[in-house]
Amino acid sequence: MKEKKPMENQYCKVGTTTPITKSNDAISFLEYQYALFMEKASQIKHSDARLGDFFEGKAAKINKMLKGLL
Repeated sequence: MKEKKPMENQYCKVGTTTPITKSNDAISFLEYQYALFMEKASQIKHSDARLGDFFEGKAAKINKMLKGLL
């Protein structure tokens, strides 16, 4: 029978993120995301107001980030 080796510790950065502001294309990416969330909000608003409000909230947060970068 083969002897089992103990598992070695592995260290990984699960859940870590790189801040978007450190990217070279941060402004263009945020502008794209802002437009995307606003479009989603306008499309869904008539059928699901709560989801539309959620998308508008996301867009507002992205807009705030954009203003901070400019």
